Amino acid sequence: MNDALKKYDVIVVGAGNGGLASAALCAKAGLKTLLLEKHNLPGGCATSFVRGRFEFEAALHELCHSSTSENADSVTKIFERLGADMDLHSEDTLFRVINRGEDPYDLTLHAGVDNFLNDMEAAVPGCRESVKELFDLMAVLDEAQEYMNGPSMNPSVLFNKYGDFMRVAAHSFDEVMDAVGVPEKAQRILETYWAYLGVPTDDMNALHYLSMVLSYIGAYPTMPGHRSHYLSLSLVKALQDHGGEVRFNTEVTRFLYDGDGAAIGVVANGDVIYSKKIISNIIPNNVINRSDPEKIPSHAKKLASARKLGMTFVSVYLGLDASMEELGIKDYSVFIMNGSDPREQFNTRKDGSIYVVNCLNKVLPESSPKGTCTLFFTIPVMPGDFPETVGARDYKKYKNAVAERYIKDYEKVLGVSVMPHIEEIVVATPVTFARYLATPAGAIYGYANEEWDNVVTRAMLEAVDYSIPNLHFCGGSYIRGDGYPSAYLTGAMAADKVISELKEEK
Repeated sequence: MNDALKKYDVIVVGAGNGGLASAALCAKAGLKTLLLEKHNLPGGCATSFVRGRFEFEAALHELCHSSTSENADSVTKIFERLGADMDLHSEDTLFRVINRGEDPYDLTLHAGVDNFLNDMEAAVPGCRESVKELFDLMAVLDEAQEYMNGPSMNPSVLFNKYGDFMRVAAHSFDEVMDAVGVPEKAQRILETYWAYLGVPTDDMNALHYLSMVLSYIGAYPTMPGHRSHYLSLSLVKALQDHGGEVRFNTEVTRFLYDGDGAAIGVVANGDVIYSKKIISNIIPNNVINRSDPEKIPSHAKKLASARKLGMTFVSVYLGLDASMEELGIKDYSVFIMNGSDPREQFNTRKDGSIYVVNCLNKVLPESSPKGTCTLFFTIPVMPGDFPETVGARDYKKYKNAVAERYIKDYEKVLGVSVMPHIEEIVVATPVTFARYLATPAGAIYGYANEEWDNVVTRAMLEAVDYSIPNLHFCGGSYIRGDGYPSAYLTGAMAADKVISELKEEK
């Protein structure tokens, strides 16, 4: 391929969180960068939508914007590097959890490590020391995690220099809590967040879960003042301010390769566009499906087939014609459970074993018109849960039935009246997310972060798993897995690699 035909240094496919971060950082480094997005707006899940007089946050519950280590990268640091605005607002209550199963409890946990430990001790007398020991592990492990995320990570160094890290990272969160001696009830409370990640804690990598929980506790649950769409627009502005280009309504339908199997460009809206490097924010399954099968290594195909797709959701958005104070709603985030065991919750999720309800007005009082409020129901769903018997004619009926079931349950548990005050209601299902995100089965997080396929394993095998020359990945389906922070961080990782590679090639 003649270098003169390579119009761009970098093409970034998909303007989700990871793609936005990587494109903006590549442009800031002086690379000729093109960001391609099939929708008319940026952000992927990081967006909002309007119904009537209400603006709803599409997906974000709370942003884990800081790191447990001052030296590690974080969402805040990435935005600061780009000069992008965030406008963050924090909530001092971490969450409320209501377990109405065996050994029921109704607890409110507060942010800040000392506050959280005090709440845990009050709920489970005698647990404070073991929970603190669990948290103290992160201080020991941060250095190893920073090394693992660095550009020159060597698995042998990781094994030999950071033995404690490998011992913790090789076990599930439940196993580590058992080893530290955390009492069973305290374990169940600590496991509450599993529903955000989609993998029960007996199969969830301890490092991944601990890092997330401690980041929320230390940095406080946070929301952007103008919804996550504001964050996406800030990154688009940073990209353009640094000379980058973005094209909306432009879907990549084909990835192009040279005779040696190296990525050289894409086909988008029928146009052939060449580049020296490509960063994909779309799931590897879709990249494979949009590539010549002969150009994809067999192990990459096998890996994509072997990985289990991650969680998706049914989301119910309510615009209410009364304020949260008038309705008696006091909490930002409430987890409602039929029992405290994550594995049992996972196995019985179709029976309504766990769901989460957020009231954004608690963090952002002016997020809806005066005298109103919004509620956001999140109901965990795994690929395959959506009933195949629901046809086009029954789809609306199905959505209404799900919404009614959970709204009535919320009213019963919280002792509030919601139904008479519904002014706007929107229900999103896995079908909605599959259509919007173009992911298999509507999987929001890409691949499930299971024991065999966790963040540590992915990082150590990255060079083997992602071995197509000139093609890099970022986003929720990449090595760090779930959530907004991971997507931004992998976007930064991909950008740094591309910048380094192009510098070396020059």
